[in-house]
Amino acid sequence: MKTCLHAFAMCQSMFCAIPAPQIWDEKARDKMLLFLPIVGLELGAIWALLAWGCSLLHLPALVSGLLLCACPFIVTGFIHLDGYMDVTDAVKSWRDLERRREILKDSHVGSFAVIGVVLLMLAQFAFFASAPADADFLILILVPAVSRCCSALAVTGLKSMSTSQYANRKKPGSHMAVLAVMLCVFLGAGFLLCGTYGFVLVGCLAGYGLALHRAYRSLDGMNGDISGYALTIGELCAVAVYALL
Repeated sequence: MKTCLHAFAMCQSMFCAIPAPQIWDEKARDKMLLFLPIVGLELGAIWALLAWGCSLLHLPALVSGLLLCACPFIVTGFIHLDGYMDVTDAVKSWRDLERRREILKDSHVGSFAVIGVVLLMLAQFAFFASAPADADFLILILVPAVSRCCSALAVTGLKSMSTSQYANRKKPGSHMAVLAVMLCVFLGAGFLLCGTYGFVLVGCLAGYGLALHRAYRSLDGMNGDISGYALTIGELCAVAVYALL
Protein backbone atom coordinates (compact mmCIF):
# COMPACT_ATOMS: atom_id res chain seq x y z
CA MET A 1 0.00 0.00 0.00
CA LYS A 2 2.81 2.41 0.90
CA THR A 3 4.48 1.75 -2.46
CA CYS A 4 1.23 2.49 -4.30
CA LEU A 5 0.75 5.76 -2.42
CA HIS A 6 4.29 6.75 -3.27
CA ALA A 7 3.72 5.84 -6.93
CA PHE A 8 0.60 8.02 -7.03
CA ALA A 9 2.37 10.98 -5.41
CA MET A 10 5.31 10.61 -7.79
CA CYS A 11 2.99 10.43 -10.80
CA GLN A 12 1.04 13.51 -9.75
CA SER A 13 4.13 15.57 -9.01
CA MET A 14 5.65 14.64 -12.40
CA PHE A 15 2.62 14.99 -14.69
CA CYS A 16 0.43 17.52 -12.93
CA ALA A 17 0.75 21.05 -11.55
CA ILE A 18 -1.51 20.25 -8.57
CA PRO A 19 0.71 20.27 -5.46
CA ALA A 20 1.72 16.82 -4.23
CA PRO A 21 4.18 15.48 -1.64
CA GLN A 22 7.71 15.48 -3.01
CA ILE A 23 8.49 11.79 -2.72
CA TRP A 24 10.83 9.59 -4.70
CA ASP A 25 10.75 5.87 -4.03
CA GLU A 26 12.68 3.79 -6.56
CA LYS A 27 10.60 0.74 -5.63
CA ALA A 28 7.45 2.61 -6.71
CA ARG A 29 8.86 3.87 -9.99
CA ASP A 30 7.61 0.95 -12.10
CA LYS A 31 4.05 1.47 -10.80
CA MET A 32 3.84 5.18 -11.63
CA LEU A 33 2.09 4.79 -14.98
CA LEU A 34 -0.70 2.74 -13.38
CA PHE A 35 -1.77 5.91 -11.59
CA LEU A 36 -1.61 8.19 -14.63
CA PRO A 37 -5.33 7.65 -15.45
CA ILE A 38 -6.21 8.45 -11.82
CA VAL A 39 -4.34 11.74 -12.14
CA GLY A 40 -6.37 12.21 -15.34
CA LEU A 41 -9.59 11.88 -13.35
CA GLU A 42 -8.42 14.66 -11.04
CA LEU A 43 -7.66 16.91 -14.00
CA GLY A 44 -10.97 16.01 -15.64
CA ALA A 45 -12.88 16.89 -12.48
CA ILE A 46 -11.29 20.35 -12.51
CA TRP A 47 -12.14 20.73 -16.21
CA ALA A 48 -15.78 19.73 -15.68
CA LEU A 49 -16.08 21.93 -12.58
CA LEU A 50 -14.83 24.90 -14.58
CA ALA A 51 -17.37 24.16 -17.34
CA TRP A 52 -20.12 24.00 -14.74
CA GLY A 53 -18.97 27.33 -13.26
CA CYS A 54 -18.95 28.99 -16.67
CA SER A 55 -22.50 27.76 -17.26
CA LEU A 56 -23.68 28.80 -13.80
CA LEU A 57 -22.29 32.31 -14.23
CA HIS A 58 -23.64 32.59 -17.78
CA LEU A 59 -20.26 33.73 -19.03
CA PRO A 60 -20.04 34.79 -22.70
CA ALA A 61 -19.21 31.92 -25.03
CA LEU A 62 -15.84 33.43 -25.97
CA VAL A 63 -14.81 33.82 -22.33
CA SER A 64 -15.90 30.27 -21.50
CA GLY A 65 -14.08 29.03 -24.57
CA LEU A 66 -10.86 30.72 -23.49
CA LEU A 67 -11.02 29.35 -19.94
CA LEU A 68 -11.87 25.81 -20.99
CA CYS A 69 -9.23 25.87 -23.72
CA ALA A 70 -6.48 26.94 -21.32
CA CYS A 71 -7.49 24.74 -18.37
CA PRO A 72 -5.93 21.38 -19.38
CA PHE A 73 -2.62 23.01 -20.25
CA ILE A 74 -2.38 25.08 -17.07
CA VAL A 75 -3.25 22.25 -14.65
CA THR A 76 -0.60 20.01 -16.22
CA GLY A 77 2.09 22.69 -16.12
CA PHE A 78 2.25 22.58 -19.96
CA ILE A 79 4.28 19.35 -19.82
CA HIS A 80 2.28 17.59 -22.54
CA LEU A 81 2.16 20.71 -24.69
CA ASP A 82 5.95 20.76 -24.60
CA GLY A 83 6.00 17.23 -26.00
CA TYR A 84 3.49 18.22 -28.67
CA MET A 85 5.73 21.06 -29.82
CA ASP A 86 8.90 18.95 -29.81
CA VAL A 87 7.33 16.17 -31.87
CA THR A 88 5.68 18.60 -34.28
CA ASP A 89 9.07 20.16 -34.98
CA ALA A 90 10.70 16.77 -35.52
CA VAL A 91 7.99 15.12 -37.62
CA LYS A 92 7.31 18.15 -39.82
CA SER A 93 11.00 18.61 -40.61
CA TRP A 94 10.86 15.67 -43.08
CA ARG A 95 14.55 14.95 -42.44
CA ASP A 96 16.19 11.55 -42.05
CA LEU A 97 15.53 9.58 -38.85
CA GLU A 98 18.75 10.58 -37.11
CA ARG A 99 18.13 14.27 -37.75
CA ARG A 100 14.48 14.00 -36.67
CA ARG A 101 15.58 12.53 -33.35
CA GLU A 102 18.13 15.32 -32.92
CA ILE A 103 15.40 17.91 -33.52
CA LEU A 104 13.17 16.12 -31.00
CA LYS A 105 15.77 16.64 -28.29
CA ASP A 106 16.73 20.17 -29.34
CA SER A 107 15.77 22.70 -26.65
CA HIS A 108 15.18 25.43 -29.24
CA VAL A 109 11.66 26.07 -30.54
CA GLY A 110 11.27 25.74 -34.29
CA SER A 111 8.80 27.37 -36.64
CA PHE A 112 6.76 24.18 -37.08
CA ALA A 113 6.22 23.97 -33.31
CA VAL A 114 5.05 27.59 -33.16
CA ILE A 115 2.65 27.13 -36.08
CA GLY A 116 1.39 23.86 -34.62
CA VAL A 117 0.68 25.22 -31.15
CA VAL A 118 -1.08 28.32 -32.54
CA LEU A 119 -3.36 26.14 -34.68
CA LEU A 120 -3.96 23.80 -31.72
CA MET A 121 -4.99 26.65 -29.42
CA LEU A 122 -7.21 28.27 -32.05
CA ALA A 123 -8.95 24.98 -32.79
CA GLN A 124 -9.54 24.09 -29.14
CA PHE A 125 -10.77 27.60 -28.37
CA ALA A 126 -13.11 27.59 -31.38
CA PHE A 127 -14.59 24.21 -30.48
CA PHE A 128 -15.27 25.18 -26.87
CA ALA A 129 -16.65 28.60 -27.85
CA SER A 130 -19.08 26.99 -30.28
CA ALA A 131 -20.14 24.06 -28.05
CA PRO A 132 -23.91 23.90 -27.32
CA ALA A 133 -24.98 25.55 -24.08
CA ASP A 134 -26.59 22.30 -22.96
CA ALA A 135 -23.57 20.10 -23.73
CA ASP A 136 -23.02 17.44 -21.06
CA PHE A 137 -19.86 18.77 -19.42
CA LEU A 138 -19.65 15.72 -17.12
CA ILE A 139 -17.95 13.83 -19.95
CA LEU A 140 -14.95 16.15 -19.51
CA ILE A 141 -14.16 14.28 -16.29
CA LEU A 142 -13.33 11.17 -18.28
CA VAL A 143 -11.49 12.68 -21.26
CA PRO A 144 -8.11 13.14 -19.50
CA ALA A 145 -8.47 9.70 -17.89
CA VAL A 146 -8.95 8.04 -21.31
CA SER A 147 -6.10 9.96 -22.92
CA ARG A 148 -3.77 8.99 -20.07
CA CYS A 149 -4.84 5.35 -20.24
CA CYS A 150 -3.78 5.46 -23.88
CA SER A 151 -0.47 7.09 -22.95
CA ALA A 152 0.30 4.56 -20.24
CA LEU A 153 -0.57 1.68 -22.58
CA ALA A 154 1.58 3.08 -25.39
CA VAL A 155 4.60 3.70 -23.17
CA THR A 156 4.26 0.26 -21.57
CA GLY A 157 3.56 -1.72 -24.70
CA LEU A 158 5.64 -0.10 -27.46
CA LYS A 159 9.37 -0.13 -28.13
CA SER A 160 11.08 2.76 -26.37
CA MET A 161 13.75 4.96 -27.88
CA SER A 162 17.17 4.40 -26.37
CA THR A 163 17.14 8.00 -25.10
CA SER A 164 13.74 7.66 -23.43
CA GLN A 165 13.40 7.64 -19.65
CA TYR A 166 11.31 4.48 -20.11
CA ALA A 167 14.07 2.54 -21.88
CA ASN A 168 15.47 -0.47 -19.99
CA ARG A 169 12.68 -0.33 -17.43
CA LYS A 170 10.48 -3.24 -16.40
CA LYS A 171 7.17 -3.30 -18.27
CA PRO A 172 5.07 -6.02 -16.66
CA GLY A 173 2.37 -7.52 -18.84
CA SER A 174 0.00 -7.34 -15.88
CA HIS A 175 0.19 -3.54 -16.07
CA MET A 176 -1.06 -3.69 -19.66
CA ALA A 177 -4.04 -5.75 -18.52
CA VAL A 178 -4.89 -3.37 -15.67
CA LEU A 179 -4.65 -0.31 -17.93
CA ALA A 180 -6.77 -1.97 -20.62
CA VAL A 181 -9.47 -2.78 -18.06
CA MET A 182 -9.39 0.82 -16.79
CA LEU A 183 -9.77 2.11 -20.35
CA CYS A 184 -12.79 -0.12 -20.96
CA VAL A 185 -14.35 0.98 -17.67
CA PHE A 186 -13.93 4.66 -18.54
CA LEU A 187 -15.37 4.18 -22.03
CA GLY A 188 -18.33 2.25 -20.66
CA ALA A 189 -18.92 4.83 -17.93
CA GLY A 190 -18.96 7.60 -20.54
CA PHE A 191 -21.86 6.02 -22.43
CA LEU A 192 -23.65 4.92 -19.27
CA LEU A 193 -23.52 8.33 -17.58
CA CYS A 194 -23.59 10.70 -20.55
CA GLY A 195 -25.39 8.83 -23.32
CA THR A 196 -24.33 9.88 -26.82
CA TYR A 197 -21.66 12.14 -25.31
CA GLY A 198 -19.76 8.92 -24.70
CA PHE A 199 -18.63 9.34 -28.32
CA VAL A 200 -16.44 12.18 -27.04
CA LEU A 201 -14.24 9.48 -25.50
CA VAL A 202 -14.25 7.52 -28.75
CA GLY A 203 -13.03 10.69 -30.48
CA CYS A 204 -10.24 10.98 -27.93
CA LEU A 205 -9.25 7.35 -28.46
CA ALA A 206 -9.26 7.69 -32.26
CA GLY A 207 -7.30 10.95 -32.21
CA TYR A 208 -4.71 9.50 -29.86
CA GLY A 209 -4.30 6.40 -31.99
CA LEU A 210 -3.82 8.31 -35.25
CA ALA A 211 -1.36 10.78 -33.72
CA LEU A 212 0.58 7.97 -32.05
CA HIS A 213 0.79 6.01 -35.29
CA ARG A 214 2.14 9.05 -37.14
CA ALA A 215 4.77 9.99 -34.56
CA TYR A 216 5.84 6.45 -33.65
CA ARG A 217 6.47 5.53 -37.29
CA SER A 218 8.26 8.78 -38.01
CA LEU A 219 10.60 8.54 -35.01
CA ASP A 220 10.82 4.73 -34.82
CA GLY A 221 10.25 4.47 -31.10
CA MET A 222 8.24 5.68 -28.13
CA ASN A 223 9.09 8.30 -25.51
CA GLY A 224 7.44 10.86 -23.24
CA ASP A 225 7.34 13.56 -25.91
CA ILE A 226 5.37 11.32 -28.28
CA SER A 227 3.03 10.46 -25.42
CA GLY A 228 2.39 14.17 -24.82
CA TYR A 229 1.95 14.81 -28.54
CA ALA A 230 -0.65 12.08 -28.99
CA LEU A 231 -2.41 12.96 -25.73
CA THR A 232 -2.77 16.60 -26.78
CA ILE A 233 -4.20 15.70 -30.19
CA GLY A 234 -6.46 13.05 -28.67
CA GLU A 235 -7.98 15.57 -26.27
CA LEU A 236 -8.42 18.08 -29.11
CA CYS A 237 -10.38 15.45 -31.05
CA ALA A 238 -12.48 14.81 -27.95
CA VAL A 239 -13.28 18.53 -27.69
CA ALA A 240 -14.21 18.57 -31.39
CA VAL A 241 -16.74 15.78 -30.88
CA TYR A 242 -17.99 17.54 -27.70
CA ALA A 243 -18.69 20.70 -29.72
CA LEU A 244 -20.26 18.97 -32.72
CA LEU A 245 -22.67 16.59 -30.97
